[in-house]
Amino acid sequence: MANKEGFMKIAALFSGAKDSTFAIYKVMQMGHEVKCLVSLISENPESYMFHHPNIEWTGMQARAMGIPIVTKKTAGEKEKELKDLEAVLREIKPDIEGIVSGALASRYQKSRIDDICQKLGLKSLAPLWGTKPEEHWNNILKSGFEIIVTAVACEGLGKEWLGRRINREALLGLKNLSEKHGFNLAGEGGEFETFVLSGPIFKKKLKILKAEKVWEEDTGSYLIKNLELVGK
Repeated sequence: MANKEGFMKIAALFSGAKDSTFAIYKVMQMGHEVKCLVSLISENPESYMFHHPNIEWTGMQARAMGIPIVTKKTAGEKEKELKDLEAVLREIKPDIEGIVSGALASRYQKSRIDDICQKLGLKSLAPLWGTKPEEHWNNILKSGFEIIVTAVACEGLGKEWLGRRINREALLGLKNLSEKHGFNLAGEGGEFETFVLSGPIFKKKLKILKAEKVWEEDTGSYLIKNLELVGK
């Protein structure tokens, strides 16, 4: 844990997926206090910054973690959507000193978050930055997070992956497919999306009651229709 002298009050940019969730876990390990989560709900599925399947369920994940959440809709227009993020962070700025993101390898996203933080006088934290994909997955699984695949959009990943939990066996299969077909093992190019159901920072876990698989040509989504919180 970090020395108390160096801890900060942090807001976390949160999509409900593996990277943003694991980044929260990492800053908590460093000794920082996560005051709230921030989710931008994009109306544009092609958003460069915020699109994520099942983003509407981040409120339930926040409840499971016991952390307050701030949500805001955005039209998701390239570059303009950054002003929506800035507006939210400006509102909560009096209560925080820094922002944590799950940026792993996307310079587009990280540089823009860094710029907004610099403008607002906030520290930008990216504890996962530069981690190799396989190492990243191993860290996530070793820490005890329960993660499912919620979208696939590349050659090699079929309908059978939708809703699948990523455990050691599934990771091996994913690795083999990534090597064969050349996609990023961490999904950094949008090859697949994930959703976190439980983990060490969750006080309760999420149980999916109803979901639908949607498949069009060579892409698909696992759309969660109903969830409940249950004991761990």
